[in-house]
Amino acid sequence: MGNYEEFVNKAERIVDQVIPITKNYLPTLARLCLISTFLEDGLRMWFQWSEQRDYMDVSWQCGKFLAALFVLINLIGQLGGCVMVLGRIQVPAACGILFFIVVLQTVAYSILWDFQFLLRNLALIGALLLVLAESREEKRSLFAGVPSLGDNKPKNYMQLTGRILLVFMFVTLLRLELSFMQILQNIIGSALMILVTVGYKTKLSAIILVLWLSALNLYFNAWWTIPNYKPMRDFLKYDFFQTLSVIGGLLMIVLHGPGGVSMDEKKKEW
Repeated sequence: MGNYEEFVNKAERIVDQVIPITKNYLPTLARLCLISTFLEDGLRMWFQWSEQRDYMDVSWQCGKFLAALFVLINLIGQLGGCVMVLGRIQVPAACGILFFIVVLQTVAYSILWDFQFLLRNLALIGALLLVLAESREEKRSLFAGVPSLGDNKPKNYMQLTGRILLVFMFVTLLRLELSFMQILQNIIGSALMILVTVGYKTKLSAIILVLWLSALNLYFNAWWTIPNYKPMRDFLKYDFFQTLSVIGGLLMIVLHGPGGVSMDEKKKEW
């Protein structure tokens, strides 16, 4: 047990030493990963305008005008929100726009009734909450000279909610197969999810999840290996970029920690 604790503590120290070295490019990489699903879908609306419009028209029988309006809102909202997040321009407004797009698509594509897709959209909302929390400036205490309680800051609760929603992505990757490797993957993955959720050894757990999800994403969602004419290509591409967005949210946790509502923060008080 002592050797295990020593190993984990050493790994945490290595992570803490590496993160400052990457401060010039890791925040941009995290944001780029996070908005990648919106960027890809916005470009899809541009290049597949007619197909997307006709799909909405057939699905909802809403007429070509309303269908085209839906595609236009998605195109402008997603590409505009991506530019704002990457450029750090009115980030709260950009997150609000992207939140709206996620909710709109959840309803329009009937994702509410598909448990797996719903969990992935919730994970996407969690990633956006982490961006919003990062951009939120610390508010001064209402009373001069009296420090505000960290646990009561909205930023901390945004980070907590973001962490909880973010791990939903991993739930969709769990497979109920009676093979040793799959059971091992499920156990390790579930343990890491719990650690990130409660905020214990958070940065180390998050960076392991980043590596784990990246490997699974490249293996299971290799959409570039599928010919253009096969529908499976679009399904895999959708999964690939959604997973990449969640990886971006995990990188945010690696960069900024779990926030005030976490076991890591409470340990400092013990």
